[in-house]
Amino acid sequence: MKNTAVEFIGTLFFVLVVGLTVVPPNVGPFAPLAVGAALAALVYAGGRFYNPAATLALWIRGKYTLKDAILILVVQIAAGIVAALVVNYIRSGAFGPATTPIVRDSIKVLVTETLFTFLLVYVILEVATSSKSAGNSYYGIAIGLTVTAICYAGAPVSGADFNPAVAGGAAFMGLISAADVWLYIGANLIGGALAAVMYRVVNPDDFVK
Repeated sequence: MKNTAVEFIGTLFFVLVVGLTVVPPNVGPFAPLAVGAALAALVYAGGRFYNPAATLALWIRGKYTLKDAILILVVQIAAGIVAALVVNYIRSGAFGPATTPIVRDSIKVLVTETLFTFLLVYVILEVATSSKSAGNSYYGIAIGLTVTAICYAGAPVSGADFNPAVAGGAAFMGLISAADVWLYIGANLIGGALAAVMYRVVNPDDFVK
């Protein structure tokens, strides 16, 4: 119960920061800095990652049971939706979409979201779960900086979700169309799963059976 409460609070505020910095009136080129800083702070605060793609990877990694992983995934997605509704209300005074989706190239979205989600989750696994980096004090900064970098790199192509909870929230905010949300979520989960596989290849002796 404690862990799911932490996941809900962290994911809620992370998606809230994403929405309020991106939905007009937005903060322009400073949005990735705010998003990366928010995630770093939340990771340190709760010791968790607030990303269903990371949750999937941690299950594959052996850190979660299937039951726990499913529960955390549901909580994260729910928190993202609640955050989106709050953003909509703040920005438009209603709970409906606060903006209009940008039409994007589906193939480029798939490639960008998969690759950069892979990078983010791989960094999470290496800096926060590896025995080589156990007890370090930099993992939150490393994760936050990775998010900042991939948001700057990927935003012009895909809008830079890299997180199924963000993608679900973005659909409710009107940042991506409801028809495309499964493309984002699928790409994010594929990227997370591939990161777990690559972690096992690179660290065969550090994989939880």
